[in-house]
Amino acid sequence: EVQLVESGGGLVQPGGSLRLSCAASGFIFSSSVMSWARQAPGKGLEWVSDIYSRGSTYYADSMKGRFTISRDNAKNTVYLQMNALKPEDTARYYCAIGGGGVGLRGQGTQVTVSS
Repeated sequence: EVQLVESGGGLVQPGGSLRLSCAASGFIFSSSVMSWARQAPGKGLEWVSDIYSRGSTYYADSMKGRFTISRDNAKNTVYLQMNALKPEDTARYYCAIGGGGVGLRGQGTQVTVSS
């Protein structure tokens, strides 16, 4: 069974940081493109970042320089380091199999940026 389990979300003040994790199982993680996407209340799904099997990374413009995606193929885990968080980053964050954030996703983890 394919599973994606996100964790690491929470409440953080503007300017703060969080590191999200996504533990994957049930498929060949090391050869899979993985991505992060987010969905804010009342809005559609927004792509955040992709990471390819060999480590190439891509980001949405609004996340460049603040977010860093990485992966540990030995642990079947993909990460999203988020720095300089803004209130508009408040959303539920999902990891997904494949690029663009539109593939099979986990349950997500909530990130709330507020003072």
